[in-house]
Amino acid sequence: MPAPPVVVVVGPTAAGKSDLGIELALALGGEVVNADSMQLYRGMDVGTAKLSPDERRGVAHHLLDIWSVREAASVADYQRRARLEVDRLRAGGRVPVLVGGSGLYVRAVVDRLDFPGTDPERRALLEAELAEVGSGALHQRLAGLDPAAAAAILPSNGRRIVRALEVIDLTGRPFSASLPDYEPVYDAVVVGVDFDAEQLDERIGRRVDRMWEQGFVEEVRRLEAEGLRDGVTASRALGYAQVLALLDGRWDEATARVQTALATRRFARRQRSWFRRDPRVTWLEGGSPEMVTRAMALVRARWSNGPVG
Repeated sequence: MPAPPVVVVVGPTAAGKSDLGIELALALGGEVVNADSMQLYRGMDVGTAKLSPDERRGVAHHLLDIWSVREAASVADYQRRARLEVDRLRAGGRVPVLVGGSGLYVRAVVDRLDFPGTDPERRALLEAELAEVGSGALHQRLAGLDPAAAAAILPSNGRRIVRALEVIDLTGRPFSASLPDYEPVYDAVVVGVDFDAEQLDERIGRRVDRMWEQGFVEEVRRLEAEGLRDGVTASRALGYAQVLALLDGRWDEATARVQTALATRRFARRQRSWFRRDPRVTWLEGGSPEMVTRAMALVRARWSNGPVG
């Protein structure tokens, strides 16, 4: 019997990826492998809409809570860990269901991507410049050197901007050139979940309201005591950066909520743009009663000899 394919569920934030991933894992006898970069952090639960153990409905989840908030994210480290999980599951006849909206992390698992090394001296100079002039100025420089990379990286994401500039210096090529054409390393079925822009904006607004109701500010305050501000990645995460501004007294609570929703909506548009470029994605209408059935049909067509119900 052939090894099962990797089932990949992508799309913008608040589109319902986690719920679809659970349904597919239950139907396929599979397990979920997380591909949300912020859900890799321990304690970042409310702000990332991380499913609780009860909400996982008995489905095993892998690569949640592996980093402390002090650690900088590493796509290369994630790639190594995720492929080990995927290979282990496939070897045991289990279907890996890769779920997340972090486009580079998804590609790091399913595509042949090799990440350039790092130069500590050059990195230190760029990080010192980031601290001095801010991410906006470095983002403008990146836009001049590599417009495609600048379009894919938020102007506030200083760490990724620094990394892009470092790779350009090291390789002499645009950072975006380090993302080659889609060359899969696994047999994968890729489904995307989305809503129209107006509906998604409304869903994001409701999600932000729930975050506050579920104690998001208290979560950020607790993580601050655990070193959140020292984490160059976690401290800049959507919502977390805005609540840190609230705790600093720079914003009131109403402003922090509004800014969190605005930043999340902008990010969702970037996610949509990233995934829409991938020709392998079959898009499903979020919330549709046929969504799971359609996704299962795609898997069944790919895994015609496997035990797909």
